[in-house]
Amino acid sequence: MENKNFFRVIRAGINTTFQDEGRTNLYHIGIPFSGAMDNRNYQLSNRLVNNDINRPVLEFAYQGPLLKYFGDKITFAITGDVNFNIIQAKNVIKGNCYESYQIDDGDEIDILSTNKSVYGYFSISAKFDLKVQWGSCSTNTKANIGANDGRILNNNQKIIINKINKNQIKKKLNYMNTKIEKIRVIKGTNFNYFSDEGKKIFFEKEFIVSKLSDRMGMRLNGPKIKNIVDTNIRSEGLIKGVIQVPADGNPIIMCSDHGTIGGYPKIGVVISADYDKLVQLPPGSKIKFQPIELSDAETLYKLYDMETHNLISQI
Repeated sequence: MENKNFFRVIRAGINTTFQDEGRTNLYHIGIPFSGAMDNRNYQLSNRLVNNDINRPVLEFAYQGPLLKYFGDKITFAITGDVNFNIIQAKNVIKGNCYESYQIDDGDEIDILSTNKSVYGYFSISAKFDLKVQWGSCSTNTKANIGANDGRILNNNQKIIINKINKNQIKKKLNYMNTKIEKIRVIKGTNFNYFSDEGKKIFFEKEFIVSKLSDRMGMRLNGPKIKNIVDTNIRSEGLIKGVIQVPADGNPIIMCSDHGTIGGYPKIGVVISADYDKLVQLPPGSKIKFQPIELSDAETLYKLYDMETHNLISQI
């Protein structure tokens, strides 16, 4: 029997994928964490529809999907800084982020664009019917693993849903995404491969986010950072947020779908507390790096995590 509750993808949008909290303990076989790029907005989107905060959602970049719904009443929410409309039979409602809405059979959700940011999140008061692979539904399109056969959404495909929540209370959170002036980093394992002038450039000059940025990595353009030891090293493990500097002197920040090993020297690592805001910087954005100590990075993460949980508790 065909499931009666589903979305029809009228327009897939740009790089729309299913994401959850990601998969762990698979670096030894070359599989990174993946998961939502902006973890705070991901968790808030789930809470707004009364879900467990780690349930799979749709993540989209720049332009989101146009979805037509078929089935019983359902609640959805969108987080990030996003323009979207709810299209009903007789009217069009301009939607607000961080607010849940109920839709009915035949309604459409048109996620038009993000505002001077990159990622947005779409959650529903139900479960998407998805394949779990290695403990996660997260889609990694580079490796073709996860939900939707490891691919981005396509036009005209059907998204089956099940187990609609009975509790569909309307929720709202007064929250505004803020920009970050400086990205805080700790020194990388190859910090001393770079000249004193190169280190000074890294911490004092501006870099520009390149158009060649995606879920795998964020490429930066700017003054060249000179390597005085070796521009290549024996490949070794990478982590999310690590900053590699290849031979051309332009830094690359590893993001959620990064390769698990790499042979470029590592000058620094973006602290976890700044990662959510880093990934929301669109191409053309200016970045400056600020050095901090590991102990400070740990404290800042605890504070950021506490703030996120305080926001969740308000919903």
